[in-house]
Amino acid sequence: MDLLNSLNELEELIENSGKIPFTRKVMVEEDRLLDLLDRIRTTMPEEVRQAKWIIQEREKVLQDSQKEAIRIMDDAQKQIEKKADDSEIVRQAKTNAEEILARAESVAMEIREGAKGYADDILVNLQESLGKILSQIEQGRSELKLMK
Repeated sequence: MDLLNSLNELEELIENSGKIPFTRKVMVEEDRLLDLLDRIRTTMPEEVRQAKWIIQEREKVLQDSQKEAIRIMDDAQKQIEKKADDSEIVRQAKTNAEEILARAESVAMEIREGAKGYADDILVNLQESLGKILSQIEQGRSELKLMK
């Protein structure tokens, strides 16, 4: 506050000083002007130091905020990439599962068809064998009827 008072006094000194006719120049009392300048010099460093400290703190806060913003953006990007990777992994796993299931169904169908064919072959052979046996039984009975 002392600095502002000294500056106000300096302004008042200039406004109240005698003017040189036909110019914008003024005549100032040298001792009073030098005294005000000394007071300004002695009061200024503390306020300038405070202003400098405030500016440094502001810069530090801005830098910290920028670093934090970059960190947050990097984290968000990593999470997005992870989710995309997870999504891709899930999609690939589903595709693989569908392919495996389709192959398993195809193999199961082939096994069923093979088993049906095998069973049908066995039944055909059995039917032929039973036909022959039946034929032999009928022939044996016919011979028994003739022997009576």
